[in-house]
Parts: sequence; C-alpha cells; structure tokens
Amino acid sequence: MTPTALPTSVDELQALLARHRYVADVGLSTVLYLSLKLRRPLLLEGEAGVGKTEVAKVLAQALGRKLIRLQCYDGLELSQAAYEWDHARQLLAIRFAEAMGEHDRESLTRELYSEKYLIRRPLLQALAEHPEGPPVLLIDEIDRADEPFDAFLLEVLSEFQISVPELGVVAAKAPPLCILTSNRTREIHDALKRRCLYHFLGYPDWARELQIVRERAPEASRILGEQVVALTQKLRQLDLFKPPGVAETLDWVAALSALNRSAIDGDSVEATLGVVLKYQDDVAKVKGALARRMVDEVTSPKSG
Repeated sequence: MTPTALPTSVDELQALLARHRYVADVGLSTVLYLSLKLRRPLLLEGEAGVGKTEVAKVLAQALGRKLIRLQCYDGLELSQAAYEWDHARQLLAIRFAEAMGEHDRESLTRELYSEKYLIRRPLLQALAEHPEGPPVLLIDEIDRADEPFDAFLLEVLSEFQISVPELGVVAAKAPPLCILTSNRTREIHDALKRRCLYHFLGYPDWARELQIVRERAPEASRILGEQVVALTQKLRQLDLFKPPGVAETLDWVAALSALNRSAIDGDSVEATLGVVLKYQDDVAKVKGALARRMVDEVTSPKSG
C-alpha cells in the first residue's frame, strides 16, 4: 500500500475520490476536506445505502492508508471496541511462574498487565503507529450501539487517546482520520456531535445517481442505467417502509445486466423487485399494476 499525501484543496479531494469511482458532491467534498485539514472526526448521517460507509473505504484506498472498521451493534462493549486482556495467556503465565517457584506478586502483576498481554481492538489499533501513516478509522452505524458508548467515545474523539487503568493513557502520536456513520435509528448524544464535523448524506438527484451507476456499473447499457435510476427515483417517492438506497440501485442494475437485459420491462422488473425492495409489504405494494405503470412512465418516449 503506497501512501498518498493529503489533498490540498476541495477540488483536489473531489478529483481523488472520482479517480476511485466515488462521485461526491461539493458539500460532501468540502466537509471531508475540512475533516482532514482540521483533524476533526466527521459524522455522516443519512439513510442506509447512500454511500456513507463507502466514503471511508474509498478514502483509505485513495490515500493508501489502512482502514480500521468498528462495526457497532446493540450491546457493544469496551472489550470488543477498544481492548481486552489475553486472560488465557495470563493464566498460563501465572501457572508457569508458580511452577518455577516465583513468588514476587508485584513483578508478576506488572508483567501480566503489560503490552505483551494486551489485545488491541479497533479503537486502540487506530491509535497505534502505522508505516503508511495514520489510518482511516471507520466507526460504522454508531446509532446501533447503546447510548453509554457515546460517552466512552468522547475521550477518543476529542483527545485521540484511551485510558487503560492498568497501563495508563494510550495516545496517538498522529490522530487517525476518523469517520462515523449513523442511519438515525436513534439520536446521537450532543456532546459527541460537538466533537465532530457533521454532514447529512441524502439520496442523490437523477443526474448524480446516473453518474454513480456509470462509474460503478460500466458494463450496463446506457439505456438500462438511465431507466433503472429513473425507476428507483420514482420508488423513493412512494410511501415505503424502506426506500431503496444507491446501493440497491447498483444491485438492480447488476441483476438486470446479469439477466442480459439492455432495458427494463414489466416482467423483469417484477421478477427482480426483491433486489431493490427488502420488505415484503413494500414488494406487495409495488408489484402488479403500480410497477407496470411506473415502467411505462419510465420507458415512454416522453420520459426522457
């Protein structure tokens, strides 16, 4: 992995992302550039599938940095997020010391709670030195973690350090490039938000979504890409439980291309609704007359 210098302007960053097939608008490019320039964490909120996680992945690839990902979930604990002690090896060390007749408890305790027995989880890994430079730390779907986890992150995001009682403070010599994502299933604590720059990533308009499809699915025909994007945009206007994101648009284009379709038709759209809609109630609402009417609207000569 060859590291790349940080961009020196918003335009340079936008072009760098584009070279790695991520189509970012000026708003996202600006706040991401400021995050890098000011060394501030960036909180990206928005619906699932709009490209929040992909920002961190592409940024790491574009800069030649290691990507360290912490996937959040309900019940996430410190031992999974930051660090834990290797209890199995510690126990073996104790038994070995006993067998050797070593009885200096203070010395043994210092040995047991040294770096040798420390298991670094994503947050602590991100604070370590890396040969290619500070890594990109992705704290993904932070809204899925319990609220107390927000409080734990305050020290990490403001000081880029973690207090380990047995070792002391472990601080980063150079802060990681930190991106947090949230699907807004709960409100993130204000104190955490204040430590971050913020950007809401919404659904793209037709032109930008088509550009994304052409970058990510160049094998699809021009007409198919245009029609799928138009149809996905129409689906988002319906009262669905889960409107499709850009990820679903790309999946739909890929699925129809795999079926050797160069344009959409009613039968293929109905057969592949499960690619773009992930809840049965949504599929049932769209399937049938509504789906075929939308296909007619998208494929009619006037729709262009």
